[in-house]
Amino acid sequence: MSTGSYFVYILASRHHGTIYIGVTNDVRMRLEQHRSGRGSKFVQKYKIFRLVHVEEYATPQEAIAREKQLKFWKRDWKIKLIEQENPDWNDRSGLL
Repeated sequence: MSTGSYFVYILASRHHGTIYIGVTNDVRMRLEQHRSGRGSKFVQKYKIFRLVHVEEYATPQEAIAREKQLKFWKRDWKIKLIEQENPDWNDRSGLL
């Protein structure tokens, strides 16, 4: 993933589990924050640590707009988005 990029990411607690959508300019660092308890309280409470989807954008405005769009989507739409490229909901953090 290139420097100077911004990312929208989706975390899940498990296959078809609780979903969290966020935006960052450093996915690896943000995952570490979530997993160490320094990220979102929601993520910590529901143990949402599996990276299941990432999208890259050139500007923070694009990434934030996409994050807001996804947060308003119906759950079924989010599931379809995840399963287009990750049908088994595998943790993609090892690919970073």
